[in-house]
Amino acid sequence: MSKNFDEILKKVNDFPTKKLSVAAANDDAVLEAVAMAHERKIADSILVGDEAAIRKICADMKIDAGQFEIIDIPDPIEAAHEAVKLVHDGKADMYMKGLISTKDFLKSILDKEVGLRTDKLLSHVAVFEIKGIEKLLFLTDVAFLPYPTLEEKAKIIANTVEVCQACGIETPKVAPVAAVEVVNPKMPATVEAAELVKMNEEGQIKNCIVDGPLSVDLAIYPEAAKHKGAEDRKIVGDADVILFPDIHAGNIAYKFIVHTTEFKNGCILTGTKAPAILTSRSDSPETKVNSIALAAVVAAYLK
Repeated sequence: MSKNFDEILKKVNDFPTKKLSVAAANDDAVLEAVAMAHERKIADSILVGDEAAIRKICADMKIDAGQFEIIDIPDPIEAAHEAVKLVHDGKADMYMKGLISTKDFLKSILDKEVGLRTDKLLSHVAVFEIKGIEKLLFLTDVAFLPYPTLEEKAKIIANTVEVCQACGIETPKVAPVAAVEVVNPKMPATVEAAELVKMNEEGQIKNCIVDGPLSVDLAIYPEAAKHKGAEDRKIVGDADVILFPDIHAGNIAYKFIVHTTEFKNGCILTGTKAPAILTSRSDSPETKVNSIALAAVVAAYLK
């Protein structure tokens, strides 16, 4: 079981080096990250984009452009079409966003002919290693689905369980969190959390343990369960997955962690034929590399 990103990076070495396809790769932050991924033997990259710009950025940053396969397609939408097709056709294992809008990147993923769409719901998973917490935390959905329905939450759990299992957590503990840990009919998040528990108990949500509603302290701090007399719960401060009621709660928590704690993290889009890496330009190169490593582990698991 991977307890931190160092262990995820070690896990990457258990299988052959993966191939990463990058859409509109003429971006300095992305090129820095894929160069680091190559150096650490996490992934080799196919860069699709403006070749002249890619080579100039590499020269300016003292990155050896010779380590990459480069396909010259200056138009970002056309570059995305070609880059995602490489993954669709099995010539690459993972797909990463470069200097292209999120909207156009997602359009390429959903392309009916060459994209990565499946019958699954698309959802986002952010994996955090936070100082003081002795395990990885899988946060979902903090960036993609605004107001997931009960049915969508069940599908989000299924997507996230796959990521957990790829990281060696066979039966992850899933905490649908809310402001309180009891069902209150006036608080829909608590009602839906209880429904998810029932669906898990009836076998509709598989390969995990769901317990909710839970407040965040009960989900991640064992001492909270003792103080609140909740030691009979299925989750007593040992949750692996934090399922947020909506994107507001998830995004606020994500940014609060990023700006107030000592952490490492990586993020991927799931529910796709192959992992898609959708990072922000403001993310550090380390976060981008961690995201590539996470995608590599998931890609190996899906195969």
